[in-house]
Amino acid sequence: MPGGIDAIDEQILYYLAQEARHTSAPDIAEQVDVSAPTVRNRIRQLEEDGIIQGYHAHIDYEKVEGRLVNHYVCSTGDRDREELARRALEISGVVNVREILSGRGDLRIKVVGTDTDDLTRIAQDLISLGIEIDDEDLGYREYFRPYAPFGPRDEEPISPVSGVAGLTGDANVVELIVEEETPIVGTTLQEANEEGLLTSDLLVVRINRNGESISPTGETTIQAGDFVTVHSRSGISEETLSAFTGQ
Repeated sequence: MPGGIDAIDEQILYYLAQEARHTSAPDIAEQVDVSAPTVRNRIRQLEEDGIIQGYHAHIDYEKVEGRLVNHYVCSTGDRDREELARRALEISGVVNVREILSGRGDLRIKVVGTDTDDLTRIAQDLISLGIEIDDEDLGYREYFRPYAPFGPRDEEPISPVSGVAGLTGDANVVELIVEEETPIVGTTLQEANEEGLLTSDLLVVRINRNGESISPTGETTIQAGDFVTVHSRSGISEETLSAFTGQ
């Protein structure tokens, strides 16, 4: 039955998501402890079932003659979202379109332009389709990893806190999930600073909540379940982590 996968399929998907180009069926077979022909048959079935929908190169367009990458949060209103998504993908410069099951912000569109004038042209083409652009930001870095629960069963569970290499100097960026009943839940960022929950050099740069991306201000209230990106030049202290995660 399409969509029904077992533990072997899960591990095959894990290793393909980790690095599909340099991972062969024998490589996966060695990790999963099955034969290479079994892996090939499983991959073929996953493709036929539509679980594996393609193999795409992860391209850093900004390293190609200085291209600019922009991300648009768009709304389609009462128009046909699927049709508008397909038409948006036909615009020169649009490289990715995602449909989101929400009211506003139900399309997320990634575009590549040669300069700001080119980005403006792409935005105007999107608007001409009847798509409303709610928000936009220039892309900087994008990170991928395979879905951890599909990975090796003998590994320790992944912590909800993940450090990312610094932006400049001793800078540090951490992405974390806000747990329930932690000190910062229910407080605004301004209140959290006043109460000493956040250090003076720490900045909350992004909050993802219920599929929406929020650019926080001092009046933004932290909620349990928020996926928060924080940045600090001096590093993230254990006290700060505890305020968000209770750990």
